[in-house]
Order: sequence, then structure tokens, then C-alpha cells
Amino acid sequence: MKKIPKKYLPLLIAGIAGVIAVFLINVYIQQQTARAKEEALRRQKMLVTVIVAKKDIPAGVMIEEDMIKEETLRKDMIQPNAATSVARVLNKVTLAPIAKGEQILTNKVAITGQEISLSSKVPRDKRAITIPVDNISSVGGMLRPGDHVDILGAVPIPMMTAEEKQTTQISTIPLFQDVLVLAVGTEYAAAPTGEKGERRASPMVTLALAPEEANIVAFVQEHGKIRLLLRSPQDTKKQLPVPATWETVLRMVMPDLFKEQPRIIPKPKRQVEIIRGTTKEIKELE
Repeated sequence: MKKIPKKYLPLLIAGIAGVIAVFLINVYIQQQTARAKEEALRRQKMLVTVIVAKKDIPAGVMIEEDMIKEETLRKDMIQPNAATSVARVLNKVTLAPIAKGEQILTNKVAITGQEISLSSKVPRDKRAITIPVDNISSVGGMLRPGDHVDILGAVPIPMMTAEEKQTTQISTIPLFQDVLVLAVGTEYAAAPTGEKGERRASPMVTLALAPEEANIVAFVQEHGKIRLLLRSPQDTKKQLPVPATWETVLRMVMPDLFKEQPRIIPKPKRQVEIIRGTTKEIKELE
């Protein structure tokens, strides 16, 4: 076997090293490309295209192309029943007002002329519960299907007096907030825009509540009174209001009565003990 001259050895070694370097670079590029594809695929799976409103859409109007647009969002930002294709909402009639930028829900639209049942409007994992209301409880009879309300309960709460006697005190307790009104009386679809005519206040309102929430409302209805507070469509924030009693009312309207008075600590009295034989006497010193 013919030996390679020494002067060519550096060139040979450099060539072999170059081949190895090119091979390793190709392997690295292939690995990075595969990882990039996997990451892109993972991100693509986390994104969903939904239909949102390009402008405010009132209730009772037919949805047209210039009213809606597609928007790609993360899965955790998608609302239940959100429409994922234009075909599911185009040329359908809105059952409730839809704000600009709001995701269009399939349970807020219906085919023209289609008779919609109340059960089709109940959101998933909710139950429809109907409660009797008077003109005051129903916000002067101005409630409409699609509105959102807060529910208050006025109930007698058992209490113990200072004499250890049991009594009751009426307290107004915030029960649930941002509750969907499904129906008012037998009306469970919003009236088309422009419809005129006098509407009579209904003594019944149907709300969408979780099963355990519906149980609580039914219990309070049996033992007290229900009040409804109408919410703004733009207000979705939930707060923690304090239950109202006579004490909380007076603390708010007359806070000076509940200011803490300075405590007067009596000075300790000086005493002396006098013992006379078998008798003991204690006298106070001035």
C-alpha cells in the first residue's frame, strides 16, 4: 500500500474534519427544523378561529357579512357555544344584543322564521328556573330576555339576643351576579328592532342558573323575597357586596354613631390591710 506523503496529511485531515462538520451541521439543522415544525403545530392546535362582531349588533336583526369577521384566539379564550365558521351565523337573526368585538354564540342566533324552544336557549351546565316577581322585583317590568341581572335575597336570619333569647332579623343577602334572563313570562326571544307596542309586565321571570344555584334561589324564594338588579351589558365584573342589615345601613348613613369611643380606665385604688387580733380589715386610702 502506497503511503501518503506527509505534506498531504494536513489537507486530508482538514477534508475529513470538514466532512464531519458538514454532517453535524446538517443533523443540527434537521433537528431544529423538526422542533420548529412541532412547535408551530402545537401552537396551531392551541388556536381556534371564531366569529366576532365588527360592530354593535342589536337584537332581532339578520346578520350580514359586513357585521362579522374571523378572529384567531387561544383555546382558553374561546367562550362556550362560540361560532367557529361564518356559515353558522350568516343570514341568521340575533336573539339578543351583541357588542362590538364580542364572540358570536350559536345560542344567540336563530334561523329566520324558526321556532326556538326555551330549552335551546339554556346554556350548557345551566338550568332554567322560573321565579314569581312583582313589579318592583322585576325592575319595574322592564326586564327583557337576554338581559343580565344580580339576584338579592331578603330572608329572616335567626339570632340570639343579649338575654339569650332567639329572634330573627331580616337581612338582604347578595346571592348571585351576572345571571342571564332566559324569559319574561312566555316571551323567550328578543323582539325585532323597531317593533312597537305596549308590553305588560309579567309576574314570572326565568333565569339560567347552575343546579346548586337554582336550589338556593328556590329555598330563598320559599322563606323570603327575591329582588333583581339589572346590569349594564358592558359590566361583567363581579363584586363582593356586604349583606345589608340595620347595622350596616346605620353604619353607612350615620357612621358617627359607630365611631369607637375612647375607653376610660379607672385608676387603681390604694388599699391597706389592718389586722387586730383575729380580725382583718381593709381600708382604702385617699
